[in-house]
Amino acid sequence: MNPPDDSKGAGRASSGVASSVTPLSLLDKLRSRLGGAGGNFPPPPPGGGGDDDDEEDGMLRMSFLDHLQELRTRLIRMLMGLLVAFLVCLSFSNTVWNYVEQPAVAALTTLGVKPPVLHTLTPMEGFNIIWFWMPVLCSIFVASPWILYQVWAFIAPGLYKRERRFAVPFILSSAGLFIAGGAFAYFIVFRYALTFLLGIGMGNGVEPVVSVTSYFELFVNVMLGVALVFEMPILIFFLTLLRLASPSFLIRHSRYAILAIFIIAAIVTPTPDVFNLMLFAVPMCMLFYIGIFASYLLVLHREGRRFPWRTIGLVVLGVLLLLALALYLATTRYGYVLVPHWPFIAR
Repeated sequence: MNPPDDSKGAGRASSGVASSVTPLSLLDKLRSRLGGAGGNFPPPPPGGGGDDDDEEDGMLRMSFLDHLQELRTRLIRMLMGLLVAFLVCLSFSNTVWNYVEQPAVAALTTLGVKPPVLHTLTPMEGFNIIWFWMPVLCSIFVASPWILYQVWAFIAPGLYKRERRFAVPFILSSAGLFIAGGAFAYFIVFRYALTFLLGIGMGNGVEPVVSVTSYFELFVNVMLGVALVFEMPILIFFLTLLRLASPSFLIRHSRYAILAIFIIAAIVTPTPDVFNLMLFAVPMCMLFYIGIFASYLLVLHREGRRFPWRTIGLVVLGVLLLLALALYLATTRYGYVLVPHWPFIAR
């Protein structure tokens, strides 16, 4: 007889020992090897995502229905702000109307029309314009910071944490440009355009009789049109913020942008003459390059570089001092006076 195979017995013995080892004891051994004498797991390694992961965590996750609910909330708040501004403007309707009709009175006086007044052609015309539509237009400008804040609050959840810091500059700059556009239209563009339009047929024995409705429709078109055009730098800045455009791209294709600006100015301008066309086109071109400058500052911020504000500030200050000196000499030595309309200085 052959002796029993010791290897088989050893295998059976080892398997019995292995079977007697519980998963808990193996886990303890694993802990002791990984964690040392304390028997604890080492802390997990820090995440390797860096700033990108932090920015992703800063973005709010919203479903489609959540976006619709947020949009509804923001629209309701816009309307509530407009309603409050409307009630405030309604209480000053007579005072505001005096400012609204002033360009018409000035144009009719310049053209020698007597009396220089507007006319109502229907019984409800004066009420509709003075006590409803004019406060509505005024409330849009008054409530523009609140409206733009609601726009920013709606898009902010989709931005990175570092991009949400542009909230205050966005609201101040966009509302300021909107109001500045309305002021530019009121004091410069609308006055020259109205004088040209009313006087274009007077040499042929035509006497202008302007109704309140037709005058106010032209007033609204020019005011809102120019005010919206003044938002061009904000549009360019947002295109750069969303990485849809870059300063180098805009500079390379600036000739096409200028052509488009002149086409838009020709459409928006209420008169066919070149002078009023230039009154629209030149400021629009300036706003286009201001928008490129703002997008360039954004790119510098992304790349961790700084703009030489001190040098540029000294240059701008020097130019302003020269202009102030020229204005002082013109008013004290050459008999010029300041006037509340373009070109704001006359002899």
